[in-house]
Amino acid sequence: MNEARFLQLREALGQIVVGQPVLIQQLLVALIAGGHVILEGVPGTGKTLLVKVLAQLVRADFRRLQLTPDILPSDILGVNIFDLESRRFLLKKGPIFTQILLADEVNRTPPKTQAALLEAMEEQQVTLDGNSLPLGELFWVIATQNSLEFEGTYPLPEAQLDRFLFKLLVGYPEAGAEKQMLLNRQRGFEARRIDLESLQPLATVEDILAARTGARAVRVAEPLLDYLLALAAQSRNHPDLALGASPRATVAWLGCAQAHAWLAGREYATPDDVKAVAPPLLRHRLILKPEAQLDGLRPDTIIQSLLDRVPVPR
Repeated sequence: MNEARFLQLREALGQIVVGQPVLIQQLLVALIAGGHVILEGVPGTGKTLLVKVLAQLVRADFRRLQLTPDILPSDILGVNIFDLESRRFLLKKGPIFTQILLADEVNRTPPKTQAALLEAMEEQQVTLDGNSLPLGELFWVIATQNSLEFEGTYPLPEAQLDRFLFKLLVGYPEAGAEKQMLLNRQRGFEARRIDLESLQPLATVEDILAARTGARAVRVAEPLLDYLLALAAQSRNHPDLALGASPRATVAWLGCAQAHAWLAGREYATPDDVKAVAPPLLRHRLILKPEAQLDGLRPDTIIQSLLDRVPVPR
């Protein structure tokens, strides 16, 4: 197994994006599990920088989309253009034909444009004029959104949210980490001027695909499968929830637990792996009842109550 490379990758990311160790760990779990990610947080917390640096450290093809209300689906997918010289249509591919796609401020673009990502995220292909075009095996979407702005935004519908593996909350760094940012700034470091090309790759696309294969081979005992099913069933019958975990979520939960165990250097998964990935996996899939929202409950609180209610297998 080559999990050591990913530990080096985690350390390198932590040196550039200071004060976000949990975020970096969860992002790597999602990468190994092969699932798309939403990064939600206030501006200025390093979301875009983190993705750009990660893409460079694994030497993956990277495209960034700054989504706005006037972006059209063809701006993402591409379009067939008639060439007068050859007298045939030529495909001008959109930015979705890449390995890592950063969709900045995904909730600022209308539903029609948001839906352009659906087929690509679920089936790793794009259909243009009736022709299906495959995307790369690595194809990975990371979308960002600002949780504080509601004017002029279009919240993602549940069907599209369920296609994201993780929703990661990007909070403020601790005081010590923020002080380190100031010290780095005094020493001349500026994130916007970082030379990405100078960063030495620590892993390759082949390493990522091999890691995914290794993670799928992580052993999961039958009692742990029953534990996962009990947690999913509890979410569907929770008194504060209108919608619990879908079957897609249960399958994804298993894969994330395996990826978490693999990253820890183990060949078997434990209940702690299941618990560790529960918040980012479920927080965007659970829908609270109106009365629970009025009581001020939050998805992460409900997730913790699920973990507390279901007995851990021995």
